[in-house]
Amino acid sequence: MLFEVRAQELSILNSATLIMMLTAWLKMNRRARVSQTHTIPLPRNTNRVPPGPKGLPLVGVSFKFARDPLQMLRSVAKEYGDIVRLPVGFQTRIFINHPDWITQVLVVQHAKFHKSDLTKRLLGNLLGQGLLTSEDDFWRRQRRLAQPAFRRSRINEYAPTMVDIAHEHIRDWQGAGEERDMAEEMMALTLEVAVRALFGTALPGTARQVGQATTFLMRYQLSRLGRPFKIPQSWPTAKNRRARREQEVLDSLVYRIIADRQAQGNASQQDDVLSLLVAAMDEDGSQMTLKQLRDETMTLFLAGHETTALTLSWTWYLLSQNPSVEARLHEELHGVLAGRAPEPVDLERLPYLQAVVSESLRLYSPAAVMSRMAIAPFSFGGYDFSQGTTAIMSQWVMHRDPRFFDDPESFRPERWLDGLENRLPKGAYFPFGDGPRRCIGQGFALLDTYLVLGVMAQRFSFRLVPGHPVVPEQLITLRPRFGLRMKVNART
Repeated sequence: MLFEVRAQELSILNSATLIMMLTAWLKMNRRARVSQTHTIPLPRNTNRVPPGPKGLPLVGVSFKFARDPLQMLRSVAKEYGDIVRLPVGFQTRIFINHPDWITQVLVVQHAKFHKSDLTKRLLGNLLGQGLLTSEDDFWRRQRRLAQPAFRRSRINEYAPTMVDIAHEHIRDWQGAGEERDMAEEMMALTLEVAVRALFGTALPGTARQVGQATTFLMRYQLSRLGRPFKIPQSWPTAKNRRARREQEVLDSLVYRIIADRQAQGNASQQDDVLSLLVAAMDEDGSQMTLKQLRDETMTLFLAGHETTALTLSWTWYLLSQNPSVEARLHEELHGVLAGRAPEPVDLERLPYLQAVVSESLRLYSPAAVMSRMAIAPFSFGGYDFSQGTTAIMSQWVMHRDPRFFDDPESFRPERWLDGLENRLPKGAYFPFGDGPRRCIGQGFALLDTYLVLGVMAQRFSFRLVPGHPVVPEQLITLRPRFGLRMKVNART
């Protein structure tokens, strides 16, 4: 009964709010019409406001964006150009789709931007104040403490663990045409890598729990953001209760990881990332609190395997659709490795393997959309923007731009073999972001991807199950909505 009463109160509040918003909108338009009637018209081509779709009253294009953000962003870029105004209620948002402007936001004027409120609302409950969401001095301190764990020399030390886990994961695969969901398989494999390499422990049998929890929480937060009127998360609805349960599942796993590491103490002499974070001390002698350790561990726990798992999943899909590419990759692996496990020193002799991964990241970047919110006024492209403006960028759109990539819809790894990455303008290819907030785990994710591909592609080929739908779903990351059911065939 209490819930029904509160639901009725919310309905009344929403109706009143809607009436107030409509009234405000009508007044604004009336003032705009009066202003246009009684003032001297501004010269044309002054570039005061970027072009863009009008959308619906009040909500603008928010429903279109929520329904299919990737398609909407591609369509507005094609219709309106490289800087597009996106009306969303009373908020100022722009979509930018040119390397110069992307570089301005992420690199040149990065100090004027924070992670957007949209990002923080999506990730705040899940990751807390981890590296993905924190800002300013606190972020710089946390980044400084975590950075030593991601130096190239240390990342290479994780290689044997990555290879061993890849072998363990496929040990019982028959390769006789059995069906497996490669998206699930890669999530489980890379989760084990992250937990063992980054945290020096193991969480057997938790991959399915983690996958279900993170998928639900991503969809839950996105669905809430897509609603103009939201039921408070404290109310005991079915979805709110499940969200709390799934969050508790992840929290319990993370706190168990921290407790295990702290229980081992200095005698363990571990050099995994968590040990370094536990022992890390800032210049003022302070160490991370338990809450900070939780937030950073949760960030690494989820982000440390999600990016790699999705890159591997989409790569298996692309290889299955392009047998000639797969054959060339296998030829290179056989010529260099001859059946043995890959090592980091082999990568310089495996350029096509690296090109396959670069091309997969071009077409299916795990982060397909990103955004920043201005904390100060900024200008570029002939426009002046105010504090509070949110700038949206999309790897999905930019990486498919024919101005910078020939035949952009095709999977052509060879495009990366003649120095394309060095010729591209800065900001045209940014699968891991750019500037100071570039993903700290980029090297870890790439090495894991190369080594797992090198192990598995030598033993198996994969073909999509006929009729299985492949639909990219933009959650916090770009996932295959229905998984990737594939047939596993042993190489002869």
